[in-house]
Amino acid sequence: MDETINFETVRFPAADGFMLSGSYFPSSDPGGGRPVLICPATGVRQSFYYAFSHWLSEEGYSVLVFDYRGVGSSLAESHVKKSKARKQDWGELDMPAALEWLLSKTGTDQAILIGHSAGAQLVGLMPNHESISHLVAVSASSGYVGNIKYPTRLAALFFTFVYIPLAVRCLGYAPAKWIGWGEDLPPMVSLQWARWCRTPGYLESDFGEGVEHDYYKKLTCSITLFSADDDPLATKDNIRDWLRLMPLTAKEIVPLSPGALGCGPIGHVNMFRPSRRKVWPLILNDLQVQRL
Repeated sequence: MDETINFETVRFPAADGFMLSGSYFPSSDPGGGRPVLICPATGVRQSFYYAFSHWLSEEGYSVLVFDYRGVGSSLAESHVKKSKARKQDWGELDMPAALEWLLSKTGTDQAILIGHSAGAQLVGLMPNHESISHLVAVSASSGYVGNIKYPTRLAALFFTFVYIPLAVRCLGYAPAKWIGWGEDLPPMVSLQWARWCRTPGYLESDFGEGVEHDYYKKLTCSITLFSADDDPLATKDNIRDWLRLMPLTAKEIVPLSPGALGCGPIGHVNMFRPSRRKVWPLILNDLQVQRL
């Protein structure tokens, strides 16, 4: 990592007492915009977002990015297979705790949330959702495999119907790193995620059962969704499937074409890579519009 990047390593508790690890990038401009909370995608470490976080702080925004329980620096156990984390815990406990820490640190009552994939999907599980002024959803949608583009759909079907259940049964966790699907995942995170992906409606299929409380129909923050046309997972059908859960929100979808932007493939993950920084000013412009 570039040594010129300045950030503060922080730790804070979730409501259940679980300690989470994050990185805080103070704004270069004390009079800048609202603070920004970056919530990662499934199995993606906070360090993946450091370059973007640093750039955003130089543009006048204080930024917090963190690891969910069971991932990266927030893995408290000696091995991921010993983690008791569930995927819903990330939205119900971890994201709210990160938001509260950021608001306390900056002395503000609302923040902008930039959610990457699951980091946006799970916003409707946050009991403190009213403290979100605006949601920037990057590569966000339902994760239902039936709406994923071929040939990625075939890999997703194998991953969710065969690989994850078998790996958790035999190994006690889901080794995702070696197949290029992010960090290794805790058993209950893996199984819950796979079940959602296999089922129409994705996490909605768990409402009232595994997920006892949700706030999707109460969300009122505006949403800007950045969608790359080469993203095989966040397809138009999956985007519609997710956005319908939030009827009270004002929504804007910003389509992105790598060809038109003059950059390499964006796909589902690449938008935050320094090599795709041509996309970043589009996100910054959306943040600046919120200040008007």
